[in-house]
Amino acid sequence: MTAKTNSKGQQGLSVTFVVLAVTFCVCLITSNLFVPRLWRVGNTWMQLSGAVVIFPISYIINDLLTEVYGYLKAMKVIWMGFAMSAFVALAAGLVSILPAPIYEDSQKIADSFNSLFGLIPRTTAASLIAFILGSHMNAWVLSKMKIATKGKGFGWRAIASSLAGELSDSIFFYPLAFIGTMNAKTIMSIIVTQVTVKTLYEVVILPVTALISRKLKAKEGIDTFDYDIKYNPFKIKAEE
Repeated sequence: MTAKTNSKGQQGLSVTFVVLAVTFCVCLITSNLFVPRLWRVGNTWMQLSGAVVIFPISYIINDLLTEVYGYLKAMKVIWMGFAMSAFVALAAGLVSILPAPIYEDSQKIADSFNSLFGLIPRTTAASLIAFILGSHMNAWVLSKMKIATKGKGFGWRAIASSLAGELSDSIFFYPLAFIGTMNAKTIMSIIVTQVTVKTLYEVVILPVTALISRKLKAKEGIDTFDYDIKYNPFKIKAEE
């Protein structure tokens, strides 16, 4: 049986935690690259961003980090993802404004590159604001519900927290990212579709998430309850 510990008592970083943190950051950065590629769902009015392929995985990992390691460590990873995404956005913006190549064929390649990566600073700027809000909401809801339920009902807690996070993220992200490029009705349809599909994605994968959560707790020997902590996303250092 795993030990129940307070967030303040956790020390060090395990290899498993590092792997989860790196995977979280990769999913976040990759999803920002996929955002500009919209696609239509069958013959319906629904449109999805290419980010839907991978972005929900970051919320699943967020659930695991918060459930096993606690809110404070989850927020450390969230801010690390924020920093790495900002770095990629700045690099993409810099490369996109470099001088044009000499040869015509090279210019076509450069134009194709710029058409995609030139959008990344804008989409990432919108994504970073929405990401912090959504990820914090996800971790906060899951942590609070865990205390309220005494650790029971991980499935319901994971779904509720992910829904809160996805909704907060999408409501802020899509208007910021696509305002001026598409009408309000289209943006709203994307928001509704994104939240619905991402939440269903996590519902379908929930048995796997729950299994991984149990195995992680057993492997790490911890089951963190965030008693007596301050839920301040800008203060992530555990109090002594």
